[in-house]
Parts: sequence; C-alpha cells; structure tokens
Amino acid sequence: MATSNPFSAMFGRSPFHPLLAHIVKANECADQLLPFFEATLAGDWEKAAELRENVTRLEHEADVLKTELRLNLPNTLFLPVSRSDLLDLISVQDKIANKVRDITGIMMGRKMRVPDELADLMRDYIVTSVACVSHARQALEELKELLESGFGRTVSDVMRNMIRELHNFEHQADDQQVAIRRRLFQLESQLPPVDVIFLYKIIEWVGELSDRAERVGSRLQILTAR
Repeated sequence: MATSNPFSAMFGRSPFHPLLAHIVKANECADQLLPFFEATLAGDWEKAAELRENVTRLEHEADVLKTELRLNLPNTLFLPVSRSDLLDLISVQDKIANKVRDITGIMMGRKMRVPDELADLMRDYIVTSVACVSHARQALEELKELLESGFGRTVSDVMRNMIRELHNFEHQADDQQVAIRRRLFQLESQLPPVDVIFLYKIIEWVGELSDRAERVGSRLQILTAR
C-alpha cells in the first residue's frame, strides 16, 4: 500500500533527500539577501519588502521541512550515518534561514540603509557569506551522491576538499568583517549612535551565515568519519 506521506516516501529512498530539500530552501533564502541589500541602498523599499516576503516564505518552508524531517526520521532506520548526527545537521542548516530572516527583518523594520562608505565592502562581504551557504549545499549534494553509491576512499577525499573550500570562504568572510568593522569605527562619530549599534549587529549576523555554513561542513565531515 502506497504511503500518503511524501516525507515517508522520501525516507524510503534516503534520509538525505529531505536534508537536501531543506538546505536548498535555506540556500534560496540566503540568495535573497544581496538583492535585498541592493534595494535598500537604492531606497527602493517596495522592492525590499517584496524580497523580505520571499525570505519569510522560504524560511517558513524550511521550518516545515525541518519539522517533518524530525517527525518522520524513524528511530530504527538503517542508515550509513547516525540519527542524532542527522538531527544535528538539520538544526545547523535551519539557523541559516533564520539568520537571513533576522537580518532582513531588522533592516526592513528600521528602513536601514548602509552608509555609502561601507556599501562596496558590505556588498562583497554578503557575496562571500552567501557563496559559503551555496558551497555547503553543494557539499551536501555531493555527500548524498557518494553515500548512496556506497562508502569508499572517494567519500573522505571529496569531502576533505569541500570542507577545505568552505573553510576558505569562511576565513575570507572573517577578513572582510574585520575590514568593515574598522571602516565603521572610523565613521562612528558621523552617524547616529543607534544606527551604529544596528550596523554592527547586521555586520555580525552576515558573518554568522558563513560561520553556520562552515558548521554544516563540519557536521558533514563527522558523518563521513563515523
């Protein structure tokens, strides 16, 4: 008898199908961030609101996938990896979408526009952080294919390279964050103090995207090591 639950059907094939479906949503959510930033720079709050709605929708869809995955991951499922590691991974992935929601929510709510002096630095910083999220998605896609075709030396070799690249992206984002903070410090006296506080918060949260994407890579490394 065919199951009426699409998530159960997913697990019938592999636990990595719903995991991948979830990180795809998180990645799509992160992809809204750069165009949202450009809209705020241009003062196009109608476009910014539209992109913010996209973020809210995608974050909600990711939340639904997370909940369904937790509810439908059988305790006795025969897996090449542990159930607890899979649950840990989905939790880390979910924080990516949540952070994009938080960033766009504050910027939209306060009609925040990054000062022109920081715009180019911030743009490059966002590009790097979003690229890190995209690379985490690619790593999971690669791992799914490798695990479903059977374990072997290829798994650890490929994952080692993917994790190294993720680390490089995250390190680049860290360097960019330092440069932006340094420049903002120079501008502080020219800006309203409350704006400065929220700018530092946004800078921190953009960095958390790359940090959490790297954590996805770390969890994937754990999966292949056990």
